[in-house]
Amino acid sequence: MFCRVDHAAGAAAAGMPLRPTTVLIFGNAKGGTPLMQAAQTIGIDLPLKVLAWEDASGQTWLSYNDPVWLTERHGIQAAGATTANAMRTLLSTVTEAAAMP
Repeated sequence: MFCRVDHAAGAAAAGMPLRPTTVLIFGNAKGGTPLMQAAQTIGIDLPLKVLAWEDASGQTWLSYNDPVWLTERHGIQAAGATTANAMRTLLSTVTEAAAMP
């Protein structure tokens, strides 16, 4: 993991309430670089991010952008298919494990 951004803490420091909202940023150069070599614009979406957030009823959610969709967004579906599918599996595995009781 590269970084953890606690939006709720930032809001509290600014004197505003916000339910728990945290972005976890992670990845590695071996995975992301080939995608950026195919289309540097995908760098806006890398490294990978997962948003952990609590809704108004107290339910916690994990959200992320599907890496396969990211390759479509940047027009590199064919060039990025293998890498994006591996990233998709990683995100799914990590978020499913985090959601286990």
